Amino acid sequence: MKYKTLGRSGLAVSELCLGTMTFGNTTSEEDSTTMIHRFLDAGGNFIDTADVYVSGVSEEIVGKTIKDFRQDVILATKVRMRVGDKPNDVGYSRKRVIDGIEASLKRLQTDYIDLYQLHVWDHLTPIEETLRTLDDLITSGKVRYIGCSNFLAWQLMKSLSQSELKGYAKFISIQPQYSLVNREMDREVMSLCIEEGIGVLPWGPLGSGFLTGKYESLEKPSFGRLATAVSGESSWENKGTERNFKIVNTVKEIAAQIDKTPAQVALNWLLMKEGVTSPIFGARTLEQFDENIGAVDWRLTEDQFNELDQVSSLPSEYPTRFLEKFRREI
Repeated sequence: MKYKTLGRSGLAVSELCLGTMTFGNTTSEEDSTTMIHRFLDAGGNFIDTADVYVSGVSEEIVGKTIKDFRQDVILATKVRMRVGDKPNDVGYSRKRVIDGIEASLKRLQTDYIDLYQLHVWDHLTPIEETLRTLDDLITSGKVRYIGCSNFLAWQLMKSLSQSELKGYAKFISIQPQYSLVNREMDREVMSLCIEEGIGVLPWGPLGSGFLTGKYESLEKPSFGRLATAVSGESSWENKGTERNFKIVNTVKEIAAQIDKTPAQVALNWLLMKEGVTSPIFGARTLEQFDENIGAVDWRLTEDQFNELDQVSSLPSEYPTRFLEKFRREI
């Protein structure tokens, strides 16, 4: 397992991050605990969770498992989503964020969070209020670094500029959906992250399971995560397209050539992608975990990487198309 510094910080994180959204739900506590130990044994040190994952059960399992070797783990969690039926149980008000960190610390059985992330933009709370609160949490020692997730480019840039203006701690990372079949962030967010030194932690690196290669036709499947989602990012409507099947067929061809699985190839492409720090992979079963962890300690050839990069690239669009020629001029 290799390590990278996260954003413009000195924090060293493993090139894969273990996602825990299924812990306590489709993944039993016993298997969840085993996954964490296997991940650490493989050299991983970066674990991501959130206060809303399985109503806090995910945090509880993670906290219970790592409490005896807490200092060896870079622990990330998130705040923002609704956690109760009270008016202030959602969002980024000073009250919600402080209540949120206290609840997460209790569930995680720790006195600090390495990376505390804003889960989704909040249109009600001024970002200045939230950033000041996060800065106070860093000063208090309850949080070491801060990041965001699912932000638009302008939301990320506004946050960075406000932190610069006010002298607050800045985001060092962003957690967006990004994979061979979800490259929308290439339009603006990725270039912003590279320019500003923001670490990118992709979620959904296997396209909700689509990039595992288990789906064979455009007909909606009767099994798996994509079969049950009616709408949203994990729906068949979003994933089961002709374009995406062209991408996954290329993934499968390359996987067969190098004796790897499609999932391993899809993850390895992300490991080689400029700007990406640590893809966040999840696993429902121990078998899936073992397969996914096999994405490290090897690399696609340059030709294989470029073939995947080209087949999955976004269509040429304005203003990127228009500005490209000026980028080359001296």
